[in-house]
Amino acid sequence: MALDIKICGLKTDEALAAALAGGASHVGFIFFAKSPRYVEPSEARRLRQAAQGKATAVAVTVDASDAFLDEIVAKMHPDMLQLHGSETPERVAQLKARYGLPVMKALSVSEAADLERIKPFIGIADRFLFDAKPPKGSELPGGNGVAFDWRILAGLDAGVDYMLSGGLNAANIGDALRLANPPGIDISSGVESAPGVKDPALIEQFFRAVRAARDNRAA
Repeated sequence: MALDIKICGLKTDEALAAALAGGASHVGFIFFAKSPRYVEPSEARRLRQAAQGKATAVAVTVDASDAFLDEIVAKMHPDMLQLHGSETPERVAQLKARYGLPVMKALSVSEAADLERIKPFIGIADRFLFDAKPPKGSELPGGNGVAFDWRILAGLDAGVDYMLSGGLNAANIGDALRLANPPGIDISSGVESAPGVKDPALIEQFFRAVRAARDNRAA
């Protein structure tokens, strides 16, 4: 099975180049002002051009207004929207119709019962992203470097398309792939030397770890 890999929170040419060189299928740009990974729409457009035809460019927003989304879509021309806030199924459907773009809906997970929350979105969201619930006091809905028990994903219906996120890094990606066997993975803080600072060497290391884990499973 092909594994989609999204490097999220990109802000620099060097980090984007490392993500593309490693074989990222998706590259994410974050439009949430409180995040250390925030990028202006015009800068995201410039970076996104380097990924054209090589990876799916994802605009990540958190309960964004129509006006801000209009600006992001007009300037960046993303291939996909990722909604990482408290957006309802109705809001997802509205934005799909407004922009004609596929939408990935992020949901926070800590126990198997949390997966029930996907049901109203099935048939509306094109894909899900399962992230760990943020630590108490965090203002960020994602990118906190926190993992959840990946084994709970084994009970998901095989038809649910999703990306696994939250606390992934080169040291634990083998366990994540073995326990959850996800169709896609998403990493942000796990390839950073400091909050919001992507490290090309850590990105390269992560891709090596993914390849090693997959080779071990195939052996």
